[in-house]
Amino acid sequence: MIRLKEKHIMRVIVRFRAIALGLAVTVAGCASPPTADVDAAKAAVDRAATDHADQYAAESLKAAQDARAALDAELKAQEGKLIKSYDKTKELAVAAKAAGDKAAADAVAAKEKADAAAKEKVRLAAVRPGGRIMPPKKIKDVQPVYPALAQSARVSGEVTIEATIGPDGKVIDAKVVRSIPLLDEAALTAVRQWEYLPTMLNGVPVPVVVTVTINFAR
Repeated sequence: MIRLKEKHIMRVIVRFRAIALGLAVTVAGCASPPTADVDAAKAAVDRAATDHADQYAAESLKAAQDARAALDAELKAQEGKLIKSYDKTKELAVAAKAAGDKAAADAVAAKEKADAAAKEKVRLAAVRPGGRIMPPKKIKDVQPVYPALAQSARVSGEVTIEATIGPDGKVIDAKVVRSIPLLDEAALTAVRQWEYLPTMLNGVPVPVVVTVTINFAR
């Protein structure tokens, strides 16, 4: 009778240990999901889409979206598990963020390249006023800010700039052709903000090149 009781007690102890071990494994497996990493990954992919990666970096955006899809699938898979482990989730989140950042950077770089090519095309097509092409009429004037360093150094004079005005009347390019180093950037900053009425040729707006002079007088 005593032996039977001892065996029963041993069975209870074994079962208790097994339950305790199972609880310990479950608690150990239920790590918290890497919420911050997941949110950062999703934000990076969304930012890439906002930066027009679909237009300028389609392949990079697809790679980022595929990485996010893999992350979402892993998160869903973990939801159905009793013992959860988010090590792979964190790895996928880091990979998705890197892919999203790359897609955004690729889109920005491609857009800058496309914009530069478009400006160069307009610059090459620009004509100078003369004959049937009337000088453009400025409709928005921005005065240059006289740099404090130039004033303290008692530097003054005229900066001459060649400006290319697009068909829409906005300055798309400006370069200094007669320089006063301490004054050049202030002159360029002002001219780049000027706007003109579109210059017409045979009823069609055309880009034009004009030479302007900015006078800095003390």
